[in-house]
Amino acid sequence: MSVNDSENKYLNIISPDFFFAKPQDERVDFQEKDLIELKPYGLSIANDTTRPFLILKDDSGLYTLPVGISQIEAGVALTQSSVSQSPMTPHKFSEMLLGSLDIKIERCVFVEIKGLHQYVRVYMTGHPKYQSLKLKADEAMSLCIHLKVPLFATKDFIQKSKMMTAEVSGIAKSLLARPEFAGKNNLCH
Repeated sequence: MSVNDSENKYLNIISPDFFFAKPQDERVDFQEKDLIELKPYGLSIANDTTRPFLILKDDSGLYTLPVGISQIEAGVALTQSSVSQSPMTPHKFSEMLLGSLDIKIERCVFVEIKGLHQYVRVYMTGHPKYQSLKLKADEAMSLCIHLKVPLFATKDFIQKSKMMTAEVSGIAKSLLARPEFAGKNNLCH
């Protein structure tokens, strides 16, 4: 069995989003002028929802993008933003590995909403095979923030995300009001 056969065997087993042979529902026809650069502004952590939101804003403060993240990502974002302590991050290894491989993440663009999840396309240089990866936003945010990767979205994506955020908050409030619906077999977690 050759190395290529061995690689193909494993590629047939897995199907991550960065294999572009399958169709994608994301919007990739945006113009550069349509992209709004966003920067971390804060976290929204409320008692009535189980999912924190990373708040991104543009420099003018006109556009706000809520990004649903996990509790772990929220904790990482908080510790990375602390100015009173020396910076702590779980991303040091990833940063060193990317650097040693001469891979640089150039930018992160919000491209799609599926259900209650936002997706980003992370563009990079230096990778021998791929120019970008598509990931759930909550899996990429703290690393992108740590690496100071510019974050972008379109006005349309920002608007759709606000509607998704309202939906998530509404579901959480409904579950708090009726905890019997939050059972183990319920699809709302």
